[in-house]
Amino acid sequence: MVATNETVERGSAMTLVGDFIALTKPRVMSLLLVSAIAGAFLGVGSSPTLEILVAVIVGGALASGGAASLNMAYESELDRRMGRTKNRPVAEGRISPITAVVFGLVLNIGSFLILALMTNVLAAGLAIVGTVLYFVLYTVVLKRTTTQNIVLGGSAGAIPPLVGYAAATGTVDLAAWYLFVIVFFWTPPHFWALAIMIKDDYAKAEIPMLPVVRGVEHTSVQIMLYTVILSALTILFGVVSDALGWIYMIGAATLCVAFFWYAYKLTKEPDRPAATRLYKYSLLFLALFFVLVMVDSVIA
Repeated sequence: MVATNETVERGSAMTLVGDFIALTKPRVMSLLLVSAIAGAFLGVGSSPTLEILVAVIVGGALASGGAASLNMAYESELDRRMGRTKNRPVAEGRISPITAVVFGLVLNIGSFLILALMTNVLAAGLAIVGTVLYFVLYTVVLKRTTTQNIVLGGSAGAIPPLVGYAAATGTVDLAAWYLFVIVFFWTPPHFWALAIMIKDDYAKAEIPMLPVVRGVEHTSVQIMLYTVILSALTILFGVVSDALGWIYMIGAATLCVAFFWYAYKLTKEPDRPAATRLYKYSLLFLALFFVLVMVDSVIA
C-alpha cells in the first residue's frame, strides 16, 4: 500500500510533536511535579484548591520543560558524545538549537504568567529561579568544571517544592525550606549512582563527574555520607513539622532504612549493579516521600 501525502504529513507532524515533547524531558518533569504538588499540600495542611493544583501542575511543567529545552540547546554537541543522550532531538539535528532556545524561553514565560495570574508572583518567580539555577548554574557553569557539579547544581531540582508551597500560601517558611534541603541532599546519592552506572560515558565526554575523577569507591563513600545526612533530615522533618504525624514518621523511617541499606551495599560492592539498584530505589524513595507528605498533610 502506498502512503498518501496526507498520511506522510500526519506522520511528520506527530514526529515533530514527539520531538518537542522530548525536549521537555517528561520523565524528569514528572518527579519535579510531584514534589511541587507535595509542597502545595504541605502549605495548606490539606488538599489545595483545584485552581492552585492546576497552576502548580501546568506552571511547573512549563518551567521544567523550558529549562530542559534550554539545556538541550546548549549541550547538543556534548549530548552527541554520550550514548545516553545522543538520540535527543537537538543532538540528532531534528530540532535546531535556536528553535530549542525559543521554545524554552516561551515555556518559561508561560510558566511565569500562569503562576503569577493564578497564584502569586512569588511562586512564579521561584519557578524562574529554578530554570536559572539549572541552566546557568549547573549546565553552563558547574557541569564541566567541578566534581561538585551535581551537589551545587542540585539546588535547581529542590526549587519545585518551594514553588508549590508558595503557590498555596503566598510565602515560604521553615517547612518549605525543609523540603528544599531534603531534595538537595537526596540529589547527590541519586545522581552519583547514575554517574557510576554510566561512568564510561561521562569519561568519554570529559565531564568531571565524581566517579570519573575520584573513582567509584570514593563516590560510594560520599553517597553513604549524604544518605546518612538525608535520613537524619527526613526523620527530623516529621519532628519539627506540625503538619505531619505518625504516618509520615513510620513511613519516612522505613524509607530511610532501605536507602541506608542500598548505600551500604554499594560501599561493600562498588560496582554497576549495586549502583543501579540504589539509583532505582532513590527514585522510589523521593516519590514515596512526597506521597507521605501529601497524605499526612491531609490526615494530620
